[in-house]
Amino acid sequence: MTGPTRIGGCFCGKVRYEAQGTPFHETLCHCTDCRRAAGAPAIAWFSVGRAEFRFTAGEPRVFRSSDRAIRRFCPDCGTQLTFEADALPDEVDVTAASLDEPNEVPPRDHSHAGSRVAWDELSPTIRVRS
Repeated sequence: MTGPTRIGGCFCGKVRYEAQGTPFHETLCHCTDCRRAAGAPAIAWFSVGRAEFRFTAGEPRVFRSSDRAIRRFCPDCGTQLTFEADALPDEVDVTAASLDEPNEVPPRDHSHAGSRVAWDELSPTIRVRS
């Protein structure tokens, strides 16, 4: 792994991770699957290469949330940590708010904004991608 290291983990601290390199696809996702999985109107993600991500403590539980992807989360506190699409085996999407310093990786766009809940106003300073 090379590049800056970002450290994060779950709410209870049992599961910890490191993500290195330059993040990409920094987004605030409004899709129905992400909203339902997070229990929130949107979830902030960033991507890193699979070789640039590793769990350093604890063992997350795996949940196949659709026929095309898995999500990893803490088995104790339930914090969602990653999204891994079958079609993109070389990347891992990481929940930005699970970083120890989430302000280091702010969202650059809104994805699936057409699926957002009506009362969730889009930030005017973040572009809408879809």
